[in-house]
Amino acid sequence: MKKILFVFLILVSLFIIPVKAEEQMASNAKSAILIEASTGTILFEKSSNEKFAPASMTKMMSLLIIMENIDNGNLKMDEIVKASKHASSMGGSQIYLEENEEMKVEDMLKGITIGSANDATVALAYGLAEHVGGSLENFVEMMNAKVKELGLKNTNFKNSTGLDEANHYSSSHDMAIIAKELVKHKKILDFSSIYETYLRTDSDSKFW
Repeated sequence: MKKILFVFLILVSLFIIPVKAEEQMASNAKSAILIEASTGTILFEKSSNEKFAPASMTKMMSLLIIMENIDNGNLKMDEIVKASKHASSMGGSQIYLEENEEMKVEDMLKGITIGSANDATVALAYGLAEHVGGSLENFVEMMNAKVKELGLKNTNFKNSTGLDEANHYSSSHDMAIIAKELVKHKKILDFSSIYETYLRTDSDSKFW
């Protein structure tokens, strides 16, 4: 997740970097973009509309959907979400949720934002989908509906985590716009400023 946050900081930088510095920063990148966070003004770009597999940056859209549904009352920070068998079996970056383990939404959000946890992402996606009468597939539909709402032309999501899957792609431009929307949510900025923390603090198996 630190890689995501680094890209995050680049994407939403409020500072204008001299053009030569920008070019050096992205010299080895196939695609890059630098925007001003409050206006979306493009300060630098390089093949920014080219499609690539977004990997864990996908979770920015998952977080955006979750935060918007917290704002509108479909989900609450102190609500308890139970991890499904599917969520606990995700692998990759994770906080090692066990099947049927229960955890607060806020702690799962920390797991996603700080640790890029695939299991917490799927658990929250499923938890939210249950609230709105849907499934994980419906959550992905919500992600793609948001893509259309934001007017993104080079993005299509097939899952909520960014694990490799056919027809799952985005561009640096589209990711920048998603990041711009996500940083409007102060709680995400609060979480992303944490370098380290513990989960399961009320148990004998604290997780760093």
